[in-house]
Amino acid sequence: MSYERSEMSRLAWQKSSFSTHQDTNCVEVATGPEGQVHLRESDRPTDVLTVAPTRLRVLLECVKAGGLG
Repeated sequence: MSYERSEMSRLAWQKSSFSTHQDTNCVEVATGPEGQVHLRESDRPTDVLTVAPTRLRVLLECVKAGGLG
């Protein structure tokens, strides 16, 4: 599904728990109305990656297992 910029701005974005209030470059995440997960960097809020929760889980499991390096 495609979202307009105005729709993205209405999402409840949350910063990573690894970020401090002073960090300008941090990962933010939001959940869309149909369950999609949206990711962005706070310094580039118009560049948004949208994934299904199951695909994000697979990616995170791979990263944690050291499968990307």
